[in-house]
Amino acid sequence: MKTTAERNLNTEENHVYEVLRSKRFLNMEGLSKEVPFFIYHFPPVWALDVEAARDRVMTKLRSDDGLTVIDINLYDLAIKLLTDRGVWERILELEPTQDKYEFRETLQGMLDPHDHLAPAIRQQLAENPSDMVFLTGIGEVFPFIRTHTVLENLQSVVVGKPMLAWFPGTYEFTQASGHQLRALNFSARDSYYRAKDILEQEA
Repeated sequence: MKTTAERNLNTEENHVYEVLRSKRFLNMEGLSKEVPFFIYHFPPVWALDVEAARDRVMTKLRSDDGLTVIDINLYDLAIKLLTDRGVWERILELEPTQDKYEFRETLQGMLDPHDHLAPAIRQQLAENPSDMVFLTGIGEVFPFIRTHTVLENLQSVVVGKPMLAWFPGTYEFTQASGHQLRALNFSARDSYYRAKDILEQEA
């Protein structure tokens, strides 16, 4: 895996764009019955620059290729779910007073991927037809929402179109551990083997 110093965001932005607009990606070819999930993992220090790059990619896909993208931002979705349930203000009051572990447990229960996130995303997809899905806001919701559990619960939700998760951290493969996600490059690793690295895909 390349170090941050060896990577170039402009080059990667162009590669991601070319892959996303390709017939191979849009038609979900060459997946061998795997789910059409892809990951763009990037150094967390690039977060703001990647956000700008993502906006440029979305604009080009729409204006130059006539492709529609639905952006599922997990942070925005989490706030909406908590607000709709009337507990957002209580959460804000609770955070400074509660033990960090207890607070995380509380939020994880309220934002369970199977019970809450996946149904909400299913509804968004039904209301907004698109050619592909972007999954964003991943760093902002860590560690309350873990990417691997979201991906696992979206396998039956995001169907018939590819999805790209914009992941601040590393997605790496080792013989000993298989594919692992490491959000924000913290030590905690989550196993998830079904997504493909977008940088390894043919444009």
